[in-house]
Amino acid sequence: MELDFFEVFAEHAARHGLEKALRTFSKRIQQDELAEYEREYRARIENVRLGYPPKIISAPGITPWYAGPLDVDRYWPPFRTYLEETVDWPIDPLDESSSKVIAYTLDPSQRSFSTKGLVVGYVQSGKTTNFTAVIAKAADVGYRLIVVLSGIHNGLRRQTQERLQKQLLERRQDAWFPLTTPERDFQVQTVNAQAYLQQRGTGTVICVVKKNQRVLAKLRRWLAQAARAGALENVPVLVIDDEADQASVATPKINPEIRGILELFPRRTYIGYTATPFANVLIDPSSVDLYPETFILNLPQPSEGYFGTEKVFGRDAVEGDAAGADLDGYDMVRIVPEDTVDLLRPKGRGTESGFVPEITDELRRSVLYFWLATAVRRVRGDDGHSTMLIHTSMKTTVHEAYKEPLYDLRKSVLNGVRQGADYVLDELRDIWLSETGRVKPEWFDNKPVSFDDLLGHLPAVIERTRVILDNYRSRDRLDYSGEPVVAIAVGGNTLSRGLTLEGLVVSFFVRAAKTYDTLLQMGRWFGFRGGYEDLPRIWMTDQLRSWFRHLATVEHEIRLDIERYEEQNISPKDLGVRIRTHPVLNVTTKMGAARIAYASYGGRRVQTRYFRETDSDWLVQNLDAAKSLVANAVTDGASVDGGTDGRYLLREVDVKHILGFLDTYQVHEDSPDLDPRLVRAYIEKESRRNPPSLLSWNVAIMGAAVDDLSYDDRVAFTPDLTVGTINRSKLKDSGGTKADIKTLMSKEDRVVDLDISASEARRKSEGALVDLRNADPVQANRGLLLLYPIRKNSQPDPQNREMRQPLEASHHVIGLALVFPGNAEDKVENRYVQVDTSNLEVDASEYEEVEAALTADDAADVDGDGSRHG
Repeated sequence: MELDFFEVFAEHAARHGLEKALRTFSKRIQQDELAEYEREYRARIENVRLGYPPKIISAPGITPWYAGPLDVDRYWPPFRTYLEETVDWPIDPLDESSSKVIAYTLDPSQRSFSTKGLVVGYVQSGKTTNFTAVIAKAADVGYRLIVVLSGIHNGLRRQTQERLQKQLLERRQDAWFPLTTPERDFQVQTVNAQAYLQQRGTGTVICVVKKNQRVLAKLRRWLAQAARAGALENVPVLVIDDEADQASVATPKINPEIRGILELFPRRTYIGYTATPFANVLIDPSSVDLYPETFILNLPQPSEGYFGTEKVFGRDAVEGDAAGADLDGYDMVRIVPEDTVDLLRPKGRGTESGFVPEITDELRRSVLYFWLATAVRRVRGDDGHSTMLIHTSMKTTVHEAYKEPLYDLRKSVLNGVRQGADYVLDELRDIWLSETGRVKPEWFDNKPVSFDDLLGHLPAVIERTRVILDNYRSRDRLDYSGEPVVAIAVGGNTLSRGLTLEGLVVSFFVRAAKTYDTLLQMGRWFGFRGGYEDLPRIWMTDQLRSWFRHLATVEHEIRLDIERYEEQNISPKDLGVRIRTHPVLNVTTKMGAARIAYASYGGRRVQTRYFRETDSDWLVQNLDAAKSLVANAVTDGASVDGGTDGRYLLREVDVKHILGFLDTYQVHEDSPDLDPRLVRAYIEKESRRNPPSLLSWNVAIMGAAVDDLSYDDRVAFTPDLTVGTINRSKLKDSGGTKADIKTLMSKEDRVVDLDISASEARRKSEGALVDLRNADPVQANRGLLLLYPIRKNSQPDPQNREMRQPLEASHHVIGLALVFPGNAEDKVENRYVQVDTSNLEVDASEYEEVEAALTADDAADVDGDGSRHG
């Protein structure tokens, strides 16, 4: 095989599709040689298909057609060179993942096609770089028009345009033809679309537009002229929808305009990018909407240097976790007391007029720490941008009210530092010593910096700090295009989506939100922090911290589901991602085709983690519920095994006793997986199956031997069944109404009623233990309930004293775990439970934010530079 001629064939196949290349070259070379070319090219495609990530969720019949970029391509090689020369970015994974996206779009050489795909990344993890690579490769394979939908705000649109201009357009100015600039969104062109596209020959036209109804309508009307003349039939279009869950789904103004633009083109590809796919996977798959019916690609979390939700907040254990999974985040979150929130934002709607925020102790400490951390970066030789985010309200009048108090704080601290005032220097030194003791730079191979070392840089850092108000009405926006910025950014929804806050170090965040997607996207603290991984801090309420921890669990569980569907070759239209619910938060404002129902507990184990250690009535009620369960089961004839080591097993307990216990036992409100209503509903549903399941249960009492324990450290479940209490200390910064013990049960506990030793069970995977239960002819239809009597004053192990503290419960605590037979992927009719949040006092929903921004932009019809257009 002549390699050079094969490369000509491969280039033709990459640009026009394999079938067309075979037809074209069949007249030029022998059939046996052509067959060899086809085999070689298909091998290239196979490498792309298997290369990265391991799988993709694609529609039946979709086969990858793109074998990766060629050295002779016009667009990708310059972009790759840019990354290699200017950015420390892992090129090979980016190359492979972007090729994967192109390979699973429908072949653009076809006369007509419609691709709808979704790429799921992580917040601030490089999604823009990924779709930039996809744009370059799409242009290489023949897409003539690229439309990038970049959020609903001018700031993000401008930032995206600037990136594409620097990384793509300036690298190949003879081949790119932009319709927009950083300063100006799309405007009506002086030349009609047909003539414009014809004049650009084989080049690629690109535009970056806001998801604004008026702007999108202008673009649609301009393109419609060419469509009526038939001039778009040979113009493949790629629409990249950044933040695809925002405004694109179920919004009456934006969604029809996006679909209207796509429908003008017989050859069209739509690819959504998002880190929060809740709304996208809940679109009705049978509708004509933007459901990703062609493919869903789950980008893995970057392997090095990325701060995601888990690293900051930790998460709960879920089914499918690898053994030894690290569930604890770094100690970077500082608590803002709930009783100070009203000093930081107006209480309720309509009270913002005349509001003046107070520089509370926590806000002052966060600002001082920001200056200290920025000075440390200067000591380490990092002169880049440094930003602090203050996010308390979406109201612009509240943002304005912060400016003067923050500048007053800057003035007083700067004067104190310059004058060497002991009260200021002592305060700063105490903050620095405290923070460096909680997150150590050595953990990240960063240079430790003493207070004396950073002090010399502190005056210049404080003096250079600007307070910038960034909202849809302000003109003094964050601008990172010039000299290094030191800024305290006070804003609302313009800072909550897509926009990268360069060098973000500190966030002061006390704004509530109603939905998972809005809350996750408002957190701009995720991303890469090269050289200062030890410095990021967040100030927020304890409630918000618990919500973000829950979201970290939700996010991890969704991605495990997607990975499982990838392995099972599930079609996007059959996708049923389970989205864990929360007693306060909604999943998303755009509920789509989802219905209110219960998720399956098949094959799962769920356990209590949080306890009200100071609520005597709560603890006593749970203790009494456990005693009643055991007593009733024994009276009803349950057999009792064990006891020598403080563990007992009651077999064949009737389900009525389990349901009675669940009606009495109180689960902490932050444990939605163990909501007794959901568990009861699932048990009752399974008991009505044919054949029925869960009519009989085993109950395990997981106590300790009583030999050396005092009377006070024992629990008598019945006169003949007494066990010693076990030790479970609580995590630091928890307690009172929410003591957090983190982990209640060990992995081997889930098979305590099977004939297998604990040591053997520990060596098996979670999946193998599930299979073991399901293979047992008796236990395959029987549930397991475990009771853990926890000593009220449990002490931490000596090696864990930095992370844990003694439990201080007023009575012994009863922990509960449930193990269900079956499989986690058992089909259920519906996807999740939605709860009522109508009584929650929070700011506007994301939908209301979108409408506010659209209304403001439509009224003024202005771009980021303040100029009018029309």
